[in-house]
Amino acid sequence: MGLYLNKGNALFKRALNSKIYVDKSKLISYTNNVLDTENEYICDSRPRRFGKSMTANMLAAYYDKNCDSMLLFKNLDIKNDKTYKQHLNKYDVIYFDIQQILEDSGKPDNFINYIQKEVITELEEEYPGFVKPGETSLPRALETIFSNPGSGNKGFIIIIDEWDCIFREAQNDFNIHKQYLGFLKNLFKGRSYIKLAYMTGILPIKKYGSHSALNIFDEFSMTDPAMLAEYAGFTENEVTDLCQKHNLDFNEMQYWYNGYLAYNYNTNEVFIPNHEIREEFITATRSSGWN
Repeated sequence: MGLYLNKGNALFKRALNSKIYVDKSKLISYTNNVLDTENEYICDSRPRRFGKSMTANMLAAYYDKNCDSMLLFKNLDIKNDKTYKQHLNKYDVIYFDIQQILEDSGKPDNFINYIQKEVITELEEEYPGFVKPGETSLPRALETIFSNPGSGNKGFIIIIDEWDCIFREAQNDFNIHKQYLGFLKNLFKGRSYIKLAYMTGILPIKKYGSHSALNIFDEFSMTDPAMLAEYAGFTENEVTDLCQKHNLDFNEMQYWYNGYLAYNYNTNEVFIPNHEIREEFITATRSSGWN
């Protein structure tokens, strides 16, 4: 288990242990169906607090071959899907939290070298003897492992949370933007080792669409969520169920939550009874984007 390679299922377990949890595991049915196809590149671009990171953690927990997540999914909707056991904990998962990596790397211009060095080090530990000594190219290391039958590797799932963070943190450094997009192109495009790529972000990919690195991704956004609409934020039915479970009034909840205007009220003053549950629920529904 590493920081980037097969980091385990602890983050998803924490989400399941929370008082407010809504089952979005049917998303896995979609990702399983596009696995190792021309549609294996997915980008979920939504505003903050729509559950993007939780979804990324769920996918990592499901596919990660170095952990056993069967108990975590045993009561979730995905367990009834015909593809559920076929792909459960069967792949190497590389997980990048771009915000965290930017902080760890020290400065944006060291960002790409830092990513490659750290992941290659973990690959060398996981696959001793399969990575060439002194290798500095992450795509080349991944291709070498995957193409060698003796490695037993079935391909890589790559998950990138907040993929566009670097464009916000280094807004005016266009050289870094270009290098980062070039890195993504080299990592993804035409690579046989990729079985699924799942990225989350705030800004749509099309904002950077002039670069060919990203045109392989199917984007699911606020304005065009397509079949993934129900897997971001809370649906009305989900909120209704949560209100019933926690003895809350749905109409009251709807009244106090009015899109992003919800940020203007103080939950501590409005919701006095059942304070702990109500506050957590209001925070969750407010931050998920339910309306």
